[in-house]
Amino acid sequence: MASSVWCLYISPCLKKKGGGGLLHFPLNSNTKRVQRLQMQLQNQELMKEDDGHATSTRRRQFILHAPLIAFSFPQLIMSTAIAIAEIDVPQDFRVYTDEVNKFKIFIPQDWQVGAGEPNNFKSITAFYPEEEANSNVSVAITGLGPDFTRMESFGKVDAFADTLVSGLDRSWQRPPGVAAKLIDCKASNGFYYIEYTLQNPGESRRHLFSAIGMASNGWYNRLYTVTGQFVEEEAEKYGSRIQKAVSSFRFI
Repeated sequence: MASSVWCLYISPCLKKKGGGGLLHFPLNSNTKRVQRLQMQLQNQELMKEDDGHATSTRRRQFILHAPLIAFSFPQLIMSTAIAIAEIDVPQDFRVYTDEVNKFKIFIPQDWQVGAGEPNNFKSITAFYPEEEANSNVSVAITGLGPDFTRMESFGKVDAFADTLVSGLDRSWQRPPGVAAKLIDCKASNGFYYIEYTLQNPGESRRHLFSAIGMASNGWYNRLYTVTGQFVEEEAEKYGSRIQKAVSSFRFI
């Protein structure tokens, strides 16, 4: 079974606002930038699950990676109803609130928003700098089966993080593929927080921060995967802002 890394990257079908596609970006997004974001996902779609993995491991990896599957659904709602005075918003950040999917997150003031249209159990929203960059934050949502009722249903955070990162690592192949390394992981307030790196041979190392949590919409549970990423060359410019954005994610 092939597995995608959608929780990490923006959809390969990005289009400018007004065009057909999964995510619709503002008109000031240029073609070169969109193509570059497309390549980020395409370069990672070489991960395949080992045949020797247990069925339970395959199921957990599938659900974790499911948000990377292509989506087709209407523009999500961004609300500014929450007053700044009621929230300790970091300087140069603003509050993005999704009233449909019931979450809020702090994003840099000048960042753009790309949203897809909900398709049954799937949803994706991306945040990215207006200028050319390889850094972004995404919120991917996918429906879960009835046997997944809390994050511990996937196992403890250490085992969960190890399964995720080891499932992405292909550095042992000949020739070597993408190298994945787990940096840190912890469980807090119902979320699993995971920090790791990915590096394709000959390319810059990519740092990723993920907050993974679960919430119900009243009918079924959904898995929320919030992932921020930046390459080493952009660490000074975007690193701290991306970490703040990911750690600020909350359900409403």
